[in-house]
Amino acid sequence: MRLVGAQLAQLRRNAGLTQERLAERVNAEYDTIASIEQGRRPLKRELAVQLDEVLNTGGVLTIAVDNMPEMDKYPIWAAEFVDREAEAVAISWFENQVLPGLLQTEDYARAVFRSRVPVLSEEEIEQNVAARVERHEILRRKQPPTASFVISEAVLMDRLGGEKVWRETVKHLIECSQLPGVSLQVMPFGRETHAGLNGPFIVLETPDHELIAYMETQRGSQLVSDADEVSILAQKYAMLRTQALTPEESRSLLLRLLGEA
Repeated sequence: MRLVGAQLAQLRRNAGLTQERLAERVNAEYDTIASIEQGRRPLKRELAVQLDEVLNTGGVLTIAVDNMPEMDKYPIWAAEFVDREAEAVAISWFENQVLPGLLQTEDYARAVFRSRVPVLSEEEIEQNVAARVERHEILRRKQPPTASFVISEAVLMDRLGGEKVWRETVKHLIECSQLPGVSLQVMPFGRETHAGLNGPFIVLETPDHELIAYMETQRGSQLVSDADEVSILAQKYAMLRTQALTPEESRSLLLRLLGEA
């Protein structure tokens, strides 16, 4: 993403244009051009085509976008996790604020990104939604990972995106719970003990059978490879599974939420 931004900046300077003038020529916001050049915003293909025409590049930017490495589709801080997630043989994921990305519907994901503060532009929202939906194939690949999810019941009570999106999401969770290798458990209200009070986390098993962990915060994230630290999180997750409803009980809860039980 940074490389494409640097290429755009050089091509613009070669054409003798300011960022403001280039933005006018392609009917874009000045901030959009500035953010792309700084590597903070991805260049979308449609805009790349326009820029190639205005700057007379011979299609250089379009080719760059079409051949952008997969990790550049995501924020730099999440790129390594996305790479590890895609190749993981086992995924253990605890969430207490929002549904795991691999289980989100497109409309639910859109509602999540529209809840961001500061507010994202529509272009940024759609870019993020597309990247998240693309990851869904992980659970449906020919040899899918063993995937276990423990989700707080509170997450199921929120109506992100509205009632219609909520019902579609609950139906989607039921469908996902029946995928090969997928286990979905709900951590119910009213627990007297809870192993996940410090927040959400993910433990991945790599193809080399090494364990790594991933955690997000308000303003960043952390990929953990230290064996002792990962072991603690793996122990927490094992305890969470014993505290949560069983997969069968969780599915019954989802059906009751829809009024179908």
